[in-house]
Amino acid sequence: MDGNPGATRGCRLDLPFFTVIPMSSRMLIHNGTLITLGVPCQVLEKQALLVEDGRITQIGPRSSIPGPFTKVIDATGKVVMPGLVNAHMHFYSTLVRGLGKMAPSATFQEVLDNLWWRLDRKLSLEDVEMSAQIVLLDAIRKGTTTLVDHHASPFAIGGSLDRIAKAVKTSGLRASLCYEVSDRDGAAITTEGLEENAAFARRCAKDKDPQLRALFGLHAAFTLSDQTLDRAALLGHDLGVGFHVHVAEAASDVAANLKEHGQTPVARLHAHRLLGEQSIAAHAVHVTDKDIDILASTDTFVAHNPQSNQNNAVGIADVLALVNRGVRVGLGTDAMTVNMLEEIRVALWAQHLRQDNPSCGFMEIANSLFVRNPELVSRMWGFPLGTLTVGAAADIILVDYHAPTPLDGNTVLGHLIFGISQASVDTTICGGRVLMQDKRLCIDVDEAALAARSRELAAKLWDRF
Repeated sequence: MDGNPGATRGCRLDLPFFTVIPMSSRMLIHNGTLITLGVPCQVLEKQALLVEDGRITQIGPRSSIPGPFTKVIDATGKVVMPGLVNAHMHFYSTLVRGLGKMAPSATFQEVLDNLWWRLDRKLSLEDVEMSAQIVLLDAIRKGTTTLVDHHASPFAIGGSLDRIAKAVKTSGLRASLCYEVSDRDGAAITTEGLEENAAFARRCAKDKDPQLRALFGLHAAFTLSDQTLDRAALLGHDLGVGFHVHVAEAASDVAANLKEHGQTPVARLHAHRLLGEQSIAAHAVHVTDKDIDILASTDTFVAHNPQSNQNNAVGIADVLALVNRGVRVGLGTDAMTVNMLEEIRVALWAQHLRQDNPSCGFMEIANSLFVRNPELVSRMWGFPLGTLTVGAAADIILVDYHAPTPLDGNTVLGHLIFGISQASVDTTICGGRVLMQDKRLCIDVDEAALAARSRELAAKLWDRF
């Protein structure tokens, strides 16, 4: 404790259901080891950090930051680092956990037919919101403060993004949302998906909410006609938003596009003006050299999802080839986890296997999470995220960690991947709001009751499935 009259410790738990604690107007974090991320990534000892009105306003010796403070956090025995970013997520998949009704699937297309496309057709709006609530609580616990989601519920489209946005708002985290447009359920459903994207993008442009951003969602080129791609492009460009689409996730995606349209998914999306500096191409496992050149020349962001790709047996993206040709490659999870430090470890092992070389890929993979993901969301939000620098958003996590070997600018990435990734997140702050401290949620939510209601909804969903 600082000794200032306004200094507090711990969390208020007397708030209404799932309500975020108000922002502390002047919060000090001291006595920790600061890992700034960004370029260059610095390790700062004996430095304190001041947060005012949701932004980092000063970093320096504790003695250089005068009080009073409305909150003081003692970070002794902890590393203080930016909240992490998930570049490709599916909140809606939460209620599938443990489902055993699907038929065995030997191919990726069978996984879609037997599980995901059956599931998303049965989702209700309440299922959609509950799925997001459960995932967002887990994200707080894992120190992931910004998520880029890709949603699908073809028979519960209207208002679905608003329901997810409600969960995001009450969690205190940040998320970019979109609806996954596809032609697979008929023309009326396609139109409704296009309209849902447009309505939410207009809402974000109007509200300018610091927690929410919009992209224009598309499933994958093999489920979209040329007409639908053109309609999406026209709407998205008019609204000034980028596109979020699965690209060459499986070899079957490439084969279908070549057979029906004579182009690879990347070439076809480019021809319809859907790639660019604001767009995300998720997966990019089966891309050609020409595809990579298109992705690089359009400055399209690729979201690598190694756990999902291996789980679905679709392959391992050649991250080194993408990066070496100038593509910005970040890291998503495709809903396998919200623990980004778990995902980065799998990404590194997968790249070793892909390249048949246990000494390659370290910097390319480290940069995907610690550099590229912050760049992506900083561009989307319009202010710095994912870094501890003056002026950046106060999205901060504290992780229990006593370094057993020297921790400095030369060794920090090794500590993050091999040590800090195995430690516990103690405190999660987003936009200057403390969402978890001392491993206790600081939003008033009865997790047992929430889980019980989620089980009820899941049981009904499974019956419909």
